[in-house]
Amino acid sequence: MTLYHSASQILTLSGGPRRGHNMHNLAIVQDGAILVLDDKIIDVGPTEAMQLKYPQESPVDLHQKVVLPGFVDPHTHVVWAGDRAMEFEMRLAGKTYMEIMNAGGGIVSTVQATRQASFEELAKQTEDRLKRIFMNGTTTIEAKTGYGLDLETEIKQLQVLLHLDQKLPIDIVITFMGAHACPPEFTKNGQPDYSDYTKYQIETVLPAIHQWWQANAPQRPLPFVDVFCEQGAFTLEQSRAILTKAKQLGFPLKIHVDEFENLGGASLAAQLNATSADHMVKTGQQDILTLAQSETVAVGLPGTPFGLAQTEYTPAKALIQANAYLALATDCNPGTSWCEDMAFIIALACRQMKMTPPQAITAATINAAKALAQDDLVGSIEPGKQADFLILNTSDYRNLGYRFASPLISHVVKAGKLYPTGH
Repeated sequence: MTLYHSASQILTLSGGPRRGHNMHNLAIVQDGAILVLDDKIIDVGPTEAMQLKYPQESPVDLHQKVVLPGFVDPHTHVVWAGDRAMEFEMRLAGKTYMEIMNAGGGIVSTVQATRQASFEELAKQTEDRLKRIFMNGTTTIEAKTGYGLDLETEIKQLQVLLHLDQKLPIDIVITFMGAHACPPEFTKNGQPDYSDYTKYQIETVLPAIHQWWQANAPQRPLPFVDVFCEQGAFTLEQSRAILTKAKQLGFPLKIHVDEFENLGGASLAAQLNATSADHMVKTGQQDILTLAQSETVAVGLPGTPFGLAQTEYTPAKALIQANAYLALATDCNPGTSWCEDMAFIIALACRQMKMTPPQAITAATINAAKALAQDDLVGSIEPGKQADFLILNTSDYRNLGYRFASPLISHVVKAGKLYPTGH
C-alpha cells in the first residue's frame, strides 16, 4: 500500500454527482492523505491521522501540492485521420460552419480521410492524441465514432478504440455515432438525403453494430449511441427515431442538441432518459427546466464556440439555477475544437460560462463521470473508487482556472500507478 500524504488540499468530490448550487461543494480535506492499494483508494483523511493509522505503509510526500480527481472528458471525437486546418482559415474569412459543411468540408471532409486511412494509420494518429490527453490529466475519456458513416469504417473506428483501450492507461468509454452527418452516397437532387440515411441507420446499421459488438466485445457493456440533432443535420423526429431504435436494442443514449438552433433536443433527451445532452448553446428555458427534472446530464463544450469564434456558450447559470446536472468536455475534434486539455476547458468555462472554479472542477470530474454513467467508479477520491487522481504544482486549487494555458499537473495517478508529466 502507498500513503500519499501532506497534500495542501485534497479535492475529494465525495458524495456523488452534484446538481445546481451543490456544485460548489468540493469536499476538501486540508493537509490530506490518500491510502492506495493496487488500483483502488482505501482511505482518505488528514495527514496526521492517516500517518498514525497507517505507520507502515510506503510514503509519498506531496509537499503541500493540490490533489484532485483525474479529469473525465465525456464528449470527444478523438478517433479520426487527417486535419482541417484549411477550414480554420475559411472560417476566419467569414464562412460559417454549415456553409463549409454544405460545400463538402466539415465532417464529410474528415470522413473521406478516415475512410482512406488503414487501421494502423488511424490507430497511430488516435494514440498520439490520447497520450497527450492523458498527460494533460484526463484519466477517463469518451470517444465517438462518426467519421466513417459507412458500416466498414464505423467498425474500423470501434476496433481502433477497443485496441487502444487495452494498450493505453487511459480508460476509453465508447460511443457509436453513425448519425453524425449524411454521407456523400446518400443524396437526392444534389442534397444530403437525411431521410433515407435515417432509415438506413435504423433498419441496417444499428442492428449490425449490436450484432458485431456482441460477437467482438461481449465482455464490455454496449456502447452509447449518439445523434447530431441540429438544423441542417438530423431533425428532432429523425433523432427520436434513431435513438428509440437504439434504446430498443439496449444501447444507452447520448445526443448532440441545440448547438446552432433550439430544436427541442434537450427535452427529447430527458424523455428518452439519455445519459447526457451535449452542446446546449441555444437551449430555451423550458427545455432547461425539463432536463433539470431528469437524470440527464447537460454537457457544456466551451471549446467549440471558442474554436468557432462565437460569443454564445452553454447557459451554465440557467442550468445551475434550474438545479440540473452540468458537466464539461473538450469536444476534441478536427473541425471546431482540437483541444486535448481539460484544464483549459475549466479556465474557459470560468470566463465564458461564468462558472466558479468549484463549479467547473465539479463539472470536469464527478459530474462528467455521471455523463458517462461511470460515477460509481471514477470522478472522486473516496474509498472504493479507482485510484485516479492528479497532483498539481500549486498549493491552491483555484490556480487551475486562474492560470490558463499554464501546465500545472506534475503527476497523473492512474489505477494506482504514478506517471510524471514533465511539468
